[in-house]
Amino acid sequence: MKVILLQDVKAQGKKGQMITVSDGYARNFLLPRKLAVEATADAVNSKKNADEAAAFHAAEDKKAALALKEKLAGITVKIAAKAGSAGRLFGSVTTKEVSDALKKQYNIDLPKTRLELSEPIKSFGTYQVKAKLYTEIQGVVTVKVEEA
Repeated sequence: MKVILLQDVKAQGKKGQMITVSDGYARNFLLPRKLAVEATADAVNSKKNADEAAAFHAAEDKKAALALKEKLAGITVKIAAKAGSAGRLFGSVTTKEVSDALKKQYNIDLPKTRLELSEPIKSFGTYQVKAKLYTEIQGVVTVKVEEA
């Protein structure tokens, strides 16, 4: 019997795959537990439409990520911080502060979890912060830390 998996099934396949299993396994295990549906013409067509929609949305997301990468390349985020003697900051500049400054200065909503600091920013200067925008697409945010 051909079935379309609704969830990952160990030793059978991943979600969305169409596999062939024995009739008993499908009727007694997969179908009652809602792990799969029978691969009727209607179900196959629905799966095909869902795959096309997912591919379309992925392409749109990738296009938006590339546009955001270009936009980030041309801007510098300025963050004011207080420092003690010898120019060392009290604390450090975090990804949350960079995210908030991006939102405030350029109206770019980039979550702090997508920003990646190679090392903590603990002094004045200009730094490059990596931004994970999409699978295999990374941008760079230039951050300039100034005295408050």
